[in-house]
Amino acid sequence: MANTSSAKKAARQMVTRTEVNKGRRSRVKTEVRSVEEAIKSGDRAKAEAALRAAEPLLARNAQKGIMHKKTASRKVSRLAKRVKAMSA
Repeated sequence: MANTSSAKKAARQMVTRTEVNKGRRSRVKTEVRSVEEAIKSGDRAKAEAALRAAEPLLARNAQKGIMHKKTASRKVSRLAKRVKAMSA
């Protein structure tokens, strides 16, 4: 348990940040899932639109430290590759 007032405040901040980060992580997962569902349904226009919505969210989460920069980059790259392959 935190003893000093600064440690108590840090613990309170951690709880708040954890909740915020959970929401952000959840939103990214939802957006990525929507891209994957569009790919699975075979609707290229819908998949491209979903990818355009998911890409900035992934970048923003990486910038805020919620996920690693390379993880976000890898996810965008793999999704873009799958969307591009739909036309072929």
